[in-house]
Amino acid sequence: MPAVSKGDGMRGLAVFISDIRNCKSKEAEIKRINKELANIRSKFKGDKALDGYSKKKYVCKLLFIFLLGHDIDFGHMEAVNLLSSNKYTEKQIGYLFISVLVNSNSELIRLINNAIKNDLSSRNPTFMCLALHCIANVGSREMAEAFAGEIPRILVAGDTMDSVKQSAALCLLRLYKASPDLVLMGEWTSRVVHLLNDQHMGVVTAAISLITCLSSKNPDEFKTCVSLAVSRLSRVCVRIVSSASTDLQDYTYYFVPAPWLSCKLLRLLQCYPPPEDGAVKGRLVECLETILNKAQEPPKSKKVQHSNAKNAILFEAISLIIHYDSEPNLLVRACNQLGQFLQHRETNLRYLALESMCTLASSEFSHEAVKTHIETVINALKTERDVSVRQRAADLLYAMCDRSNAKQIVAEMLSYLETADYSIREEMVLKVAILAEKYAVDYSWYVDTILNLIRIAGDYVSEEVWYRVIQIVINRDDVQGYAAKTVFEALQAPACHENMVKVGGYILGEFGNLIAGDPRSSPLVQFNLLHSKFHLCSVPTRALLLSAYIKFINLFPETKATIQEVLRSDSQIRNSDVELQQRAVEYLKLSSIASTDVLVRTGDFETGLLRQFGRVGTGIEPWSPSTPSPSADLLGLRSAAPVSGAAPSAGSLLVDVFSEAGPAASSAGVNDDGFLSSAPPSAASEDPAPPLPESDELLNKFVCKNNGVLFENQLLQIGIKSEYRQNLGRMYLFYGNKTSVQFVSFSTTVSCPGELQSHILQLLFTKTVEPLVEGGAQVQQVINIECLTDFIDAPLLNIKFRYGGALQNISLKLPVTINKFFQPTEMAAADFFQRWKQLSQPQQEAQKIFKASHGMDTEVLKAKLLGLGTALLENVDPNPENYVCAGVIQTKAQQVGCLLRLEPNAQAQVRTREHTLHTHTHTHKCTCIHTHTNVHAYTHTESVCPSLCCSHCITHCCLCLSVCCCKSSLASR
Repeated sequence: MPAVSKGDGMRGLAVFISDIRNCKSKEAEIKRINKELANIRSKFKGDKALDGYSKKKYVCKLLFIFLLGHDIDFGHMEAVNLLSSNKYTEKQIGYLFISVLVNSNSELIRLINNAIKNDLSSRNPTFMCLALHCIANVGSREMAEAFAGEIPRILVAGDTMDSVKQSAALCLLRLYKASPDLVLMGEWTSRVVHLLNDQHMGVVTAAISLITCLSSKNPDEFKTCVSLAVSRLSRVCVRIVSSASTDLQDYTYYFVPAPWLSCKLLRLLQCYPPPEDGAVKGRLVECLETILNKAQEPPKSKKVQHSNAKNAILFEAISLIIHYDSEPNLLVRACNQLGQFLQHRETNLRYLALESMCTLASSEFSHEAVKTHIETVINALKTERDVSVRQRAADLLYAMCDRSNAKQIVAEMLSYLETADYSIREEMVLKVAILAEKYAVDYSWYVDTILNLIRIAGDYVSEEVWYRVIQIVINRDDVQGYAAKTVFEALQAPACHENMVKVGGYILGEFGNLIAGDPRSSPLVQFNLLHSKFHLCSVPTRALLLSAYIKFINLFPETKATIQEVLRSDSQIRNSDVELQQRAVEYLKLSSIASTDVLVRTGDFETGLLRQFGRVGTGIEPWSPSTPSPSADLLGLRSAAPVSGAAPSAGSLLVDVFSEAGPAASSAGVNDDGFLSSAPPSAASEDPAPPLPESDELLNKFVCKNNGVLFENQLLQIGIKSEYRQNLGRMYLFYGNKTSVQFVSFSTTVSCPGELQSHILQLLFTKTVEPLVEGGAQVQQVINIECLTDFIDAPLLNIKFRYGGALQNISLKLPVTINKFFQPTEMAAADFFQRWKQLSQPQQEAQKIFKASHGMDTEVLKAKLLGLGTALLENVDPNPENYVCAGVIQTKAQQVGCLLRLEPNAQAQVRTREHTLHTHTHTHKCTCIHTHTNVHAYTHTESVCPSLCCSHCITHCCLCLSVCCCKSSLASR
C-alpha cells in the first residue's frame, strides 16, 4: 500500500471532528453539523471546480456525519468521481463512501461498476483489492451479474498477486452467498480446488472458506478437495518444528501453528463422508490422533489465547470424528477428552463439552462411553450457575438416556424441574414426557411420571402431553386400574393443577369402575372429589368434567340422581357460558332418555369397548400383562363414518343399561335363532357358504390375542378388535373394501352351528351395515357377546356382497373361544396343590402326552400362557422348569375353576393333566390341545385340567400348549 504523503492529513476534517467533540449539548452538535453541511453543499455546487484533495476531504466529512447518525442525501456523485483518481487515498475514500452509503438499488451502480471494471483490469494490485472489497461490501445482484465471471479468472490467474487472490476468494464467497445462481464455477472448479496447494497460507485460508461454501451446495463437483485438504492438514498438524516448516512461522499463534487454517480444513472435511482411499484415510486418522494427543500435552503457555487456539482445533477435530462415526477408538477417545472438560473451570469449555457429548451420545460406538459421565452431568444440572450450561446438561441427559438409565435420568430431571429456570421449563417438561413414554417398560411408572410432571410443572405441560397419557392408558388394559387409582389419589391434594383435573376427569370417567369396589373410592366419592374441583377450573375443563359426569351415569347408575341434580342446578343450565349451558342441558336430557350405545363413548378419545361392565366392577383389578390395543382402523384403509344401524334389543344384558329408556329392537332383523342379522330379508334367506378351509387356522391366530386382521384377500379385508370382561364381550368388526369399485348388496350374518345355540352363547349385532361399501372405504359393525354356559364350537360369520356383478359368499369362524372368558386367579403354592389333590376323580382329570413340533422358548411360552387368560403362578411348582397356571371361566350359569401344569421334559414326551369340577369329557379338550400344539407350539403338551369346566377345552390355542377348562398339568419336551 502506498505511503500517505505529508499533505494528506486533511486538517479541515480534524478541526471539524474536534469541534463536534467539544459541543456541550446535542443542539450545539446539530447546529455545527448543519453549518458544515451547508458549507459542503455550497462547495459542491460552486462554479469553481474542486481538486481531488478537497473532494476527498468533504466526502470524508459527509461520511463522518453519516456515522454520527445523520442522513446524507448528497455527495454521492463526488464520491464516484473519486474512483477515477490515480491517487490511492482519494480512490480509497471514494470506495469507502460507496461501500457505506450507496444502496444496492442506487442509480449510480452502473457508473460504479464501470469504475470497478477499470480498476480490475488495471493490474494494479492495490486498486484491484480496493475494487474487490467494494464489490464484496455492496454485494448487489447487479454487481454479481457484472463480475461473477471476471473474479474467478482473477482468482486462478498465475500472475495474480497473493493479496489479490485472497481478496478475490473472499469477494467471490460474498457474491455466492448473495446470488448463488449467478456464480457458476464451471471450468474454474478444479483450479480453485488446487488453491489448497498454494504456497501462501493466506491464499489457502481464504480459498478454504470459498470451497467449503461451494462444497456444501455442490459436494460432487468439489470432492477432489478431500485428498488435498487431508494433505494440507497433515502438513500443519503432523509436522516437526524444523527449518522445513518455515511457511508456518508467520501463522503460528501463541505456539499453535495456523489454528484458523486447521479449523477451516477440519470443517471442510465435514462436508464429505470418510475418504474411500485407504492411504488418505490413514493420514487423516493420524492427524486426528495427533490433535487428540496434543490436547493431553501440558500447555506451552499460560495465556488464554494459547488454550483457546488449541481447544478450537480440538473441538473441530471432535466434530469431524462425530461426523464420520466410523472409528470407535477415536470416538471413545473424544468422549474421554470431553469428559475432562466437564469439570473445567472455564464455563465456555464446559458448555462446549456438553454440547459435543450430546452428539457423541447418538453414536452406537460412543454411547456407552458417554453414559459413564452421567453422575458428572447430573451434578452439572444441579450446581451450574449459568443457565445455558444447565440447559446443555439437560440436553445431554436426554441424549444419553436408554432403557438402562431411563428411570434415574427421568427422576433427576423431575427433581431439577422443581427449581429449574422458567426459560427452560417447557423444554424440560417435553423431554421428560418423551423419555417416559419412549423407555417405559412398566406403564405404571409412566403414569406416575406424567402425573408428577403435571404436579411439579403443570403450567408447562402442553395439551399434547396429557392427551398422550390418556391415549396410552386407554390402549393399555393392564394399566387402566392403576391409572384410575393413582389419579384418584392425586386429586385428593388440596391444591392440584388444572391439567391434573383434566386427566382425572377423563380417566375416572372411563375407568372409575375399576376402583369402585373400594369403599374409599366408591362411585359417589369419586364424583364428589371431581365436583369439588369444578368451580376452580376454566370453562374448557368444566366442559370436560360435565362429560365425565355423564360417563359416571353410564358406569354407576346409583349416581344418576346426584348428577342429574347437579346438571339441573341454575349454575349449569343457566350458565353464562353457552358451551357449559348447552352441555348441561343436553347431558341432562341424555341421562333421562338415551340408550347405552349413545352413552358408551362420550369423550374425545377412543375409549374402552365395554364401559357398561362398570356396573359389575369389583374393585381394582390385579394386573395381568396384555398387548396394547391397536387403533380402530385395523385395516389401514380410509376411515369411514360409523354406520347407524338398528336399535339394540332391550333384552340384551350388554345394551339394556337403562331399562326404562332402552328402545326395543325391530323384529325385522332378528333371525330364527334369536340373533340379529344385518342382511336384508332377501339376502338372509340365501344359504350361507361353508366355512373356508383355512377358517380353523385363522381362528387359531386369535386364541391368545383380541385384535388383528382375521381375513384378507384381493377384494376384502376384515379386522377385529374385541374386549372381554367376566362373561360379557364386545367385538368390533371392520370391513375394508380394498378395490376402487363399490360392493353392492353387502350383508353380514352370524350363526351358531351344532349345539352352539342362543342358550349357550348369545351374540347380537348392535349396528347394521349399509348395503353399499364404496371403493377404498371401511365400515364398522359391533357384536355384543354373552357366554351363558360352556361351549366348544365357534360361531360363523357369513359375508355376502356383489363385486362386478359376481356374488361373493364368504364364511369364517368368529374368534370367540371359551378362554376369552377366563379370569386370572392368583394362588399360593399350598392352596394350589391342596386344590389339585382334591380334584383327583377320573372325570375331573385329563392328560395327554405328545411331542413338541418346535423348540421351546421360555418367554414366548409365558406370553402365550398369559394370553390364554390364565394367571401364571411363579414359584409354586417345586420344579422350576414347570409352568403352573390358574383361572376361572366366567359364564352366566356358573363359574368353573381351572388348574394347569405344563411340564417340559427334554428327554421324555410332554404330559398334560387336567382336573376339573365339571364332569364333561376331557378327551376332547386334550385332543384339541394336542392338535393345536402340534400345529403352533414350541412344545408338545399333556394337559390335565384341574378345576374347571372340563367340557370346553380352549379348542383353538395358538400356544405351544393347549389349555382345557379343567385342571391341566402340561409336560413338554
